[in-house]
Amino acid sequence: MAELPEPVLQSGYAGGDDSFHIVFCVDDRYFRCMGATIASILEHNPLRHFTFHVLATKVSDDNRRLFEGLAQRPGVRCHVHLLDAGLFDRFEQYTRSSYYSSAIFARLVIPDLLKSYTDRVLYLDADILCVGSIDALDALDLTQDIVAVVPDAIATTQRRVAALQLKHGRYFNSGMLFINIARWLEAGISQQTISAILQQGERFRFPDQDALNVVLDGRARYIDIRWNYLYGLVGDLEGNRPALDIAPGAATFIHFAGSVKPWGAWCGHDAVKLFEHCHRQSAWAAVPLDMAPQNYKEARMHSRFLWARGQRLESLRWYLRYLRMRRRR
Repeated sequence: MAELPEPVLQSGYAGGDDSFHIVFCVDDRYFRCMGATIASILEHNPLRHFTFHVLATKVSDDNRRLFEGLAQRPGVRCHVHLLDAGLFDRFEQYTRSSYYSSAIFARLVIPDLLKSYTDRVLYLDADILCVGSIDALDALDLTQDIVAVVPDAIATTQRRVAALQLKHGRYFNSGMLFINIARWLEAGISQQTISAILQQGERFRFPDQDALNVVLDGRARYIDIRWNYLYGLVGDLEGNRPALDIAPGAATFIHFAGSVKPWGAWCGHDAVKLFEHCHRQSAWAAVPLDMAPQNYKEARMHSRFLWARGQRLESLRWYLRYLRMRRRR
């Protein structure tokens, strides 16, 4: 069985208290997005104490300063954990030709890294916004559980259950993991997940997520979708439906999974307004949103969205830009 290397880190421990611990695993370029996530959590949970952890292989001086500056707020602590980039070299073949980065594998070191800080921790992707209280999640009794998760979309679940031959017929999205650290470590989940990736990675569509589902098949606790409410913007925009369509109370964490994100102001979806609201309250408020597509894939999608809105000439212009950007990549 593959062993988990000892992470190289820089951090500080301020002692235990009643903090709710939340951890992010991000590239340096995703701190802006993570900042909006944190701001949304603090806005809707003003009386809580939080400890925010970020795991990264590199952090710019500005991002470190802004992140650690959050600890100036009453009841907030922050820890930066720097990981040796070489820790993830063995997974390079699974990220080289996709939009995934090695950060997706960093969550596998969370329990080992944070076991001296807390007995349970909430992992969140940085494309999630909080729109309500986390009281009910904090009250969840995880004593007998390794991890609490939320099921993925029905269509995705059906495809991945069949592809991975999952015996219990359930499949979760790993953008939210509420981890019982002691039970996770006792069960050896990280080591088993690494082994699954290295031995079966070629058949995994979502490398770490598929591997976690294989390893935790029948061992994860499924909770309400409000804690990882998946919302894809592409379908809305292709159908010229720019409104954010979520029933009141249906979501506490909105997860903007998919290739279009709410910090892409160019997309024209109302989710951008929600992100802007959170972004303005974050430490990264001075960092602008993406006002135009950032790559050829986004340029192509923007062309499609404009066409759906009846802006045919502008759509064609962006399609030509997409062709030029693709040739230059």
